[in-house]
Amino acid sequence: MAARKTTTEAQKGTIARVMHEFKEGELERNDGEPVTDRRQAIAIALREAGASDRESPADNRSNFRRTRAKERDTRSHATRAALYDEAKRRDIKGRSRMSRGELEQALNR
Repeated sequence: MAARKTTTEAQKGTIARVMHEFKEGELERNDGEPVTDRRQAIAIALREAGASDRESPADNRSNFRRTRAKERDTRSHATRAALYDEAKRRDIKGRSRMSRGELEQALNR
């Protein structure tokens, strides 16, 4: 019997996110149709998390890096109000006249 592969906390989070998307009906195939098969959703989750036993270790690392970059990119879109609150907490001068982009630069985001 082969040794069972362990998953990291980040991989578990990715799997949980994909399965949540499936349960909410938001998970889509490449052609835009919703995923209706639970087994297909699990396969997608494992592939995005880089935990698939059907992929090589190099492919798994690549898939996981791509997924983490995608998740990181979507989280970086903070609202101007959230950026303003952070600038206020850090006492950045001139923050009330700054645009969202300027606030991001001032906060080194």
